[in-house]
Amino acid sequence: MKVSIVTISFNQADFLERAIKSVVEQDHDDIEYIVVDPGSTDGSRDIIEKYKDKITTAILDPDDGPADGLNKGFAAATGDILAYINADDALLPGALKSVVKYFENNPSTDVVTGHGFIIDGDGKVIRRFFSAPFNLWRFAYGHSVVIQQSTFFKKSAYDKVGGFNLENNTSWDAELLLEMAMNGARVRMASGFWSFFTVHPASITGSQRHAEESKVNHRRYFMRIMGRDRRAGDGVIGRIAWIFRWLSDPFSGLSMAKDRLFGPPNLPGSEP
Repeated sequence: MKVSIVTISFNQADFLERAIKSVVEQDHDDIEYIVVDPGSTDGSRDIIEKYKDKITTAILDPDDGPADGLNKGFAAATGDILAYINADDALLPGALKSVVKYFENNPSTDVVTGHGFIIDGDGKVIRRFFSAPFNLWRFAYGHSVVIQQSTFFKKSAYDKVGGFNLENNTSWDAELLLEMAMNGARVRMASGFWSFFTVHPASITGSQRHAEESKVNHRRYFMRIMGRDRRAGDGVIGRIAWIFRWLSDPFSGLSMAKDRLFGPPNLPGSEP
């Protein structure tokens, strides 16, 4: 089963080599790796050139932002299973072999999401990130969040929705997942830890530079699912959705409490 991974990169030379190595050093035999860089000037192009023999396709044309770059990357993808990581993300060792095994054992699944880690710019683990069992109702209320870097989907599910929304500058990944689910994709959660992502001052999450647009997008997602705008009483319903999220997966809640008490574990493969 071929897995196609896309990495989008723009002036992230401090992290890019780590991302590339996390893909090309996976122990799965059939990987197609596509790197998209619309014009970095910080040495990223030199890193891409260094790994040119391990990168299947490098797309170095200008684009109109991350969603456009991803669409270009996935347009070149020929794998059965697709996923993407940003230049400051990375897959964990053994992730792709685990993902392929999951799809082989669960052939009715269209999208699978695992868990991961959040780290800082120096590589220190901040905490583990537990994806939630996916449910459209809980998603509408913000309580079915998944870690994008640990989300993998069949090419057929991606093709059915036509790719990423070019006008979404904050959560194009969440919107893609929503559209796949709304178009009949079966979304499942696995127990594996497959990736990590970095929160640093220049990242969208770390900088919060699109915070207002993010609120607008999440309101749009709510209307897409519920068929109406938010109204009085939705705050209470949202708290009920939060309760159901943790009742659906109590293990994650217990693990997060353990991390708060004793600190998160090391990244797999980084133990001394």
